[in-house]
Amino acid sequence: MVAILRSLPSALLLCWCLQAHGETLRIVTDSWAPYAFEENGKAQGIDYDITALIFERLGIQVQWQFLPWKRCLAMLDQGQADGILDIFQTNERDASLFYPREPLSEVEWVFYQANDRPHPVQSMADLKGLTVGITAGYDYGDEFAQAPGVIRESGPSQEANFGKLAKARIDLLITDRRVGEYTIKRLGMEQRVSRLPMEIGSNPQFLAVRRGAGMDLLVQRFAAELRRFKQEPAYAQLLARYADAPMSGKTLPSAAPQILRQPPASTAGQRESSAM
Repeated sequence: MVAILRSLPSALLLCWCLQAHGETLRIVTDSWAPYAFEENGKAQGIDYDITALIFERLGIQVQWQFLPWKRCLAMLDQGQADGILDIFQTNERDASLFYPREPLSEVEWVFYQANDRPHPVQSMADLKGLTVGITAGYDYGDEFAQAPGVIRESGPSQEANFGKLAKARIDLLITDRRVGEYTIKRLGMEQRVSRLPMEIGSNPQFLAVRRGAGMDLLVQRFAAELRRFKQEPAYAQLLARYADAPMSGKTLPSAAPQILRQPPASTAGQRESSAM
């Protein structure tokens, strides 16, 4: 009984905070398959499914919107969104955002090459003189950004960059390992491109919310439920489902129920290079 009484003020504060926003939590994100994306008008993805399921367990209604990454950051900064999915934690953002202590997933930056035009890249120095496809707005870390002699060619999406690689318009492309493998399967390019063994860095991805009344409790509850879910068989099944079945034009069965969302917007890739 004592524990229940102690938790009441925080619980009431959280409820008040959500009621102030029409009893929904407004979360924005961009298209970043297989972590979060839309297929045939249905939102899905590893981190989307996990987040939606956890909020459903917590009894919190969520309103989703898919937008270009820079616009997601702007909406968060301007108070037009309460949270953002799959964001990296930075010192600059700590003053304005709360992060759960448990990440949703981990990004691993790797290179891909065309099998008929291999490049023996084992270090950043080996990239000198090569054209590397990047996605507009993404930050791949200081090591790659500062590598000398690299020709960086921006593309609007992961699919566009893999198309450039197949057509010999670029020598390599850089992306997240899981995103790369998923995209290759979607495009049917398993025999045409392959991943280089060198990994250049990793970043945990979080759900983050704007600092405000009750939001610290929200991320604590979210983290606790996320840790519990990761111990359940359903978590491993969810990861396997997205790893094994990326079929273009077919909607994967979702681990999370459908929840209130806004109509989707254009989803040109924009991730992490714009500070809040």
